[in-house]
Amino acid sequence: MSATTLPIPTDPGDLPGLLWLPEDLEEPVPGLVVLQEIFGLSEYIQRRCADLAALGYAVLAPQLFARLDPPLVGMDDWDDVESWLTEGMALTEQLPWERAEADALAALNALRAHGAVDSEQVGLVGFCYGGGLAVAATASAAAEERPPSVLVSYYGSALPALLDRAAQVEVPSLHHFGTADAFIPLEQVTEIRSAVTADGAREQVRFRLHEGAGHAFDNPHPGLHHHEAAEAAWQQTVGFLAETLPTRR
Repeated sequence: MSATTLPIPTDPGDLPGLLWLPEDLEEPVPGLVVLQEIFGLSEYIQRRCADLAALGYAVLAPQLFARLDPPLVGMDDWDDVESWLTEGMALTEQLPWERAEADALAALNALRAHGAVDSEQVGLVGFCYGGGLAVAATASAAAEERPPSVLVSYYGSALPALLDRAAQVEVPSLHHFGTADAFIPLEQVTEIRSAVTADGAREQVRFRLHEGAGHAFDNPHPGLHHHEAAEAAWQQTVGFLAETLPTRR
């Protein structure tokens, strides 16, 4: 499934985005904004977008690093995961968090405005850097009284610094974490679960721990990927979306 480009209006100018639409589109469908990892809008994230479109969603992925040089971590040295991570972290440090959050909200509004999309049924999905950004954007959108319909966050790397905003996120949510995450220790994961679920009081929030999985376990890089966790998390994500943001498929 191929994507088309969709300019996303923002204050500094249009931000490029990629849009996937389900095949045989006959009426407006629910939409999902997908927020990237620290590595940029990679082929892996684009494949996940296509996977979601195959489920019947309109999917928009903003290129959050488009204003940076380079906008994407190079894939030449695939085996050197440490330098790969270092380059990705350097990119995130170049982009002010407030700018990234504003761009995520702009993408949400751009997808809502698209004629193929049911404007009242648009959610957020984020991976790693994008997982934390999705939570922050949801909190900001809630403050403007137009939150996304649902939220899916994979190992949101910024979540330890966002716990004070967790109370603003009341939409149906699904959080994935690995028990062997070297970047977010299990103690912090426990604190995140307590905050986002309000100590279990928010029945609409689901929290999934994946045994033995490290950070970015859904990423196919051999230094990051955990097959069992990735498969389980994806099936849980598909089931959660089918329940909370159903499509005709």
